[in-house]
Amino acid sequence: MKLKDTLTAQEKKYFKDAIGKVKPLIQDTIVPENKTSIQRIGKHNVAFKHKKDAKQLAQFHFSDEFEPNLNKQGPVQYVRDGVDSFAAKSLRRGQYSPDLILDLHGLDQQQAKLELAALLYACQKEHAHCICIVHGLGSRVLKNKVPHWLVQHPDVMAFHQAPLEWGGKGAILALIELNDKFN
Repeated sequence: MKLKDTLTAQEKKYFKDAIGKVKPLIQDTIVPENKTSIQRIGKHNVAFKHKKDAKQLAQFHFSDEFEPNLNKQGPVQYVRDGVDSFAAKSLRRGQYSPDLILDLHGLDQQQAKLELAALLYACQKEHAHCICIVHGLGSRVLKNKVPHWLVQHPDVMAFHQAPLEWGGKGAILALIELNDKFN
């Protein structure tokens, strides 16, 4: 049963009077852009995605206004819903060694955000389950922002302040959920 069928003729008239004169929209026909280009190599056709598409995937848009409810006391840590809380403890104990390390020293906030997005994209391509982000201490801008960005990304399962051998208070170890989109 449709909603318009439940209205009486009087209610329809009231609605038209309240709206006034309305000009119907004209629907433009937009042809979607071809996402892949086919290149012929020998007897085989090989599909290549545009480099622009890969670049867009690598640039995840983190919000600077988002404020997650992270523990302000003690070391920074996070465990996504549905992930065993033991994951953060294992990171703290140093039971994981990072597959990829990103050093953010010398980068401003915008550059660091792009590098972090590219790292998380590279984790899927390289099948890196554990990463280390070295943000340093400095003026504490990146130390505060990196955890806020990591919480927003859907592939981040957990993170914890790194043990001393991986950077201590100036670094974060994170576990990444690998999916099959790059296989």
